[in-house]
Amino acid sequence: MVTPVQTAFGMLGRGLSRLDHVFDRLYGSRYNPLYQSGPIAVALFVVLLVTGIYLLLFYRIGAPYESVARIDDQVWTGRWIRSLHRYASDAAVIAIAVHGVRMLVRGRSWGARALAWVSGLVLTGIFLLIGWTGFVMVWDVQGEALAREGARFLDALPIFSEPISRTFAGEQPLPGAFFFLNYFLHIALPLGIALFLYLHVSRLARPKLLPPRRLTWALVAGLTALAVLWPADLAPRADPGIIPEAIPLNWFYNFWLPITWRMPAWAVWLMGGGFTAIAFLAPLWTRPPKRHRPEASWVNERHCVGCEQCFFDCPYEAISMMPRTDGRDGLVAKVNPALCVSCGICSGSCAPMGVGPPDRRGRDQIDQVRSFLSERSPASDEIVLVVCGLGVGGRLNGEQFQGAWLYSLDCVGNLHTSVVEFMVRAGVGGVMIASCPERDCWNREGPAWTEERLFHGREAELKERVDRERVRYLNIGAADRGGLLVQLREFQDQARERAAADREEDIEIDTECEIPPHEEPDLKRGILP
Repeated sequence: MVTPVQTAFGMLGRGLSRLDHVFDRLYGSRYNPLYQSGPIAVALFVVLLVTGIYLLLFYRIGAPYESVARIDDQVWTGRWIRSLHRYASDAAVIAIAVHGVRMLVRGRSWGARALAWVSGLVLTGIFLLIGWTGFVMVWDVQGEALAREGARFLDALPIFSEPISRTFAGEQPLPGAFFFLNYFLHIALPLGIALFLYLHVSRLARPKLLPPRRLTWALVAGLTALAVLWPADLAPRADPGIIPEAIPLNWFYNFWLPITWRMPAWAVWLMGGGFTAIAFLAPLWTRPPKRHRPEASWVNERHCVGCEQCFFDCPYEAISMMPRTDGRDGLVAKVNPALCVSCGICSGSCAPMGVGPPDRRGRDQIDQVRSFLSERSPASDEIVLVVCGLGVGGRLNGEQFQGAWLYSLDCVGNLHTSVVEFMVRAGVGGVMIASCPERDCWNREGPAWTEERLFHGREAELKERVDRERVRYLNIGAADRGGLLVQLREFQDQARERAAADREEDIEIDTECEIPPHEEPDLKRGILP
């Protein structure tokens, strides 16, 4: 039974895929900013640090608004640097929001990924608090409104002997300690960003903290041009004794002000606490029923030769190499189920086919492809299209797509190259593997390792005896059926030409993939010689 949450996530996921497709057409999958919202947020944080250091050199606690106004008067430096600081902070909020929505919709918030989700929420909260203190430091009418609201919220808690709101009544000058506190928090909180960012990626192997260099510089250049051509406005100076006629708001950070102004403080705490609890409990309410949760990988130690390839390839550092205890020398792979997300990438990395999730190890894949070919009997001019069920494969229904036989996997990173070899040597016209874009793999590194195994000799590599003209690999977005169709038709034409040439020359199809009856029991399961 499909739950309303799953239905909503499905609709949102399809919408994101269509948007991804548009950006793929504009920028290409490698530089699609939607695929790299997390690294973009980190890059913008670096921009904020650099520009913030410059601004702090000229900021004065005793004259906050006047010092910001003097910075704004520096036409050649201060004005555009302050504007760049503002625009980078706004862009970072967008990047964080996109990153969070993508992770939530794709179910990356539970199980072994729960730590990343929870630490990401803490990072978001710290980032928004830094923005709050930054706006207050300017001490314009917007900063004053934030300060008043913050004081009103704190007064609702039984922790202060006197209401803090009296500080902003205009009866006496604001104490310097107030501005010093904001100044201190604005400088100290970024240290929390560094700490929780470490926690956020601590369970990832080879985390990509920054986007590609070209995208990074294009982003910085675009924001700098915007800052120069359209500098951020400086609102009127705050005056606690005067009620301003209008308060310009930054809608990326302070969109909530028009709502909370009309609510009692206790209701704001209740509403905010509710949304926060829902977000932090996402690892529970997004977790699928136990019967639908994929099982962790496991290692058949009898087949493990200690090559360490699964250890290197695991995107989540769920595999470690330990001394053997079965009387054999060397190391053996061990899987930590608490860290494993059942991506199955280790299945494709193991030449002896001894590791992977249940029913997805290389040996299981050989059995499955044998049954697949037996039931469908593809002709020598027909294509088998291997698709990712999490990507474009999830949008293709039935057994065929435009004349090609569909062979779907949970992730193309699962694919053992022996499956490709089996298909080719069994006589199919060609094998096309359609993977998610490299920067948008649900399991991070599936496309990268699969391409390396097929064409660049990465263990477990596709053997040299396999005709590479019969194998094609492409990265394709989930919504790009048109691009897939163009590639498929071209490959089908090539397969028909090869089949026609084979018939003309009366070339016998090699059937080496048949297993001789005298082989050992393990090899009878489908291991290729």
